[in-house]
Formats: sequence, structure tokens, C-alpha cells
Amino acid sequence: MSEPARSRAVLSNEDFKLLQEAVRFYIEHHQDDPVSSKYSALYHRLGSAGGRG
Repeated sequence: MSEPARSRAVLSNEDFKLLQEAVRFYIEHHQDDPVSSKYSALYHRLGSAGGRG
């Protein structure tokens, strides 16, 4: 029985950095938005995920 093929990364570390920068820009320009706390959490998750690899 053969082993399953290893999945390939969909996003590179550079992609995570670019997405994190875009989310940071959004947070800075929408501080009064009630959803901004969700974007803040996403920003931190992107930073954690981008550091892997």
C-alpha cells in the first residue's frame, strides 16, 4: 500500500507577509469598525502561519 502524496503549500511565506500587510492597513484605517477585532485576530494568525516552513 503506497503512502498518500504529500500536499503542497497553497500560499508561500511571502504571500502571508503580503496578506498581513494588507490586513494591517485595513485595521489602521478602520479602527472604529466593530469587525476590526476579527481583522486583528486574523493579522496575528497570519503572522504565526507565515513564520512556519
